Amino acid sequence: MDKHLVLIGGGHSHAIALKLFGAKPLSGVRLTLISDRSHAPYSGMLPGHIAGFYNFQECHIDLGQLAEFAGTQLLIDRAIGLDLESNQVLCASGEKVGFDLLSVDIGSTPAAISVPGAAEYAIPAKPVPELLAGWKQVVDRRTVSPGQPLRLGIVGGGAGGVELALAMVSRLKEMDREARVPVASVAIHLFHSGDRIVPAHSSRLGRRLQDILTRRGIELHLGEKVCEVQPRADRLGLGSPAVCVRCESGLAVECDRVFWVTQASAASWLLQAGLATDAAGFILVGDTLQSVSHPRVFAAGDVAAMVNYPRPKAGVFAVRQGKPLFENLRRVLLGLEVKPFRPQKQFLSLIGTGDRSAIASVPFLGGSFSCGPSPLLWRWKDWIDRRFMAQFRELPVRLPSN
Repeated sequence: MDKHLVLIGGGHSHAIALKLFGAKPLSGVRLTLISDRSHAPYSGMLPGHIAGFYNFQECHIDLGQLAEFAGTQLLIDRAIGLDLESNQVLCASGEKVGFDLLSVDIGSTPAAISVPGAAEYAIPAKPVPELLAGWKQVVDRRTVSPGQPLRLGIVGGGAGGVELALAMVSRLKEMDREARVPVASVAIHLFHSGDRIVPAHSSRLGRRLQDILTRRGIELHLGEKVCEVQPRADRLGLGSPAVCVRCESGLAVECDRVFWVTQASAASWLLQAGLATDAAGFILVGDTLQSVSHPRVFAAGDVAAMVNYPRPKAGVFAVRQGKPLFENLRRVLLGLEVKPFRPQKQFLSLIGTGDRSAIASVPFLGGSFSCGPSPLLWRWKDWIDRRFMAQFRELPVRLPSN
């Protein structure tokens, strides 16, 4: 057997699959991982990183170390297309990588293109390196000029936007306390087009989080759909053109930085390659995680849309898909029949509140109930997240190929 398995993206599912390939390698199979970065962020710990609770290494998977363990070539490049007739991945560098079997796990990006000025003047939550680079600018400036008036905007009132807002206000106010300057100089505006935040969760959980946001001084703009992000002519705040966030209602709020955390969208080259996708551009896959149009292509994580089991874009599903993805990739390479995978319908959600506490949304009798905020729930979340990351540092002994 002489097969080439190519993995595009270092998402959670691929990280787990690579670890399993390293623990149980196949002889005669070459593996290549194409990623535009050497360290993959773990979404569960990113708000804690923003808040200052975790350093970079604690919340990022070292893809180089993982690839070495799995006997995989790591190609630092960005996939920009597929030639499905010639079985080739087209990369930004101009390189073309041939494959016998392909898997895609590149996540998603906020759908910001339709709003004028958002792509140019807002910082997207994904890809994560852009978010962290934008946040570092804020923190660096705050370190140099503590107490200077600072206005941040966050567009999107889902769990991601809420966690980001709470983490940011916690970190900035802690910095001001350490510098012994008034903490009232920080203003954060959260824009959400719906009438309540975290609409994917229960209304009770939403009310709890809304109360926390208000008590932390975060100004909520509910029922406000952002229609434009407009630069200002003068230079304010952080030393770059300040912007004005405009809403359809006529509301206009000036901000020094705007972070975009809205509904997810997919990379355009997936549809252009000829893969079957859903209306949002995500790869349609069957129960075996194979593309419904091209069975030699697998997909997992946010970039995949299961036809029979539609689920929200949440990291828990990417984690759960890792082992089934590995098993079916291995089965195809060995010429065996693939097995279906059925994701769970409900899942535990632990939402950090930026102060080493968390709120839990717990499945119960077909619905859910919420509890917290509580430091105990944060410790539980912290334990879950650290245990997940530990598996990529404490790698097992590599077995001989079979």
